[in-house]
Amino acid sequence: MIRGGPEDPRAARTRARLRTALLEECAQRPLEEIGVAALARRAGVGRATFYVHYEDLEALAVDACADVVREAVEALHSWQGRPDPRRAPAALAGFFASLTPHLRLYRSLMTPGGGGPLGLVLHRDLREYSRRERERAGAADAALVASAVAATFAGVLADWLHGLLDATPEEIADQVWQLLVALHASR
Repeated sequence: MIRGGPEDPRAARTRARLRTALLEECAQRPLEEIGVAALARRAGVGRATFYVHYEDLEALAVDACADVVREAVEALHSWQGRPDPRRAPAALAGFFASLTPHLRLYRSLMTPGGGGPLGLVLHRDLREYSRRERERAGAADAALVASAVAATFAGVLADWLHGLLDATPEEIADQVWQLLVALHASR
């Protein structure tokens, strides 16, 4: 599936219903306990229709959580002018706070250290965005720093989601922001 491209509106509505149904189910129980048949019923589609759109529940879950990746990338790049090296943009703290309703789902899709299917999507998209921005600015070692930024953010986010870092959303936003600013300044 290609996000953002032209598609059949009926297919888009079906995928939206499946994503909504999954988020509703995950609010009640872990992803591992959800079955395709029950999810399809909740979405008002047949089981076969589910498989027309998604390979499995994990693929649906990553698609349902893809907005979190876009929100993370936008939050990290929401500052204007010269960034404050100690305080994260408000959008970044807001991003961390917004994760609470589906914390269990995000944990199942991101392993500590930033791996897992959602972690890989986050790393890829953030690395690409950061590389483009650094190249546009004429910064040295754009690809290297972009990889370090993506790995740092994905790792810190995943570890925080899993409770390995004890901090409020505001505290973790400031802490990861300071790391990222240092990475950008190091080259």
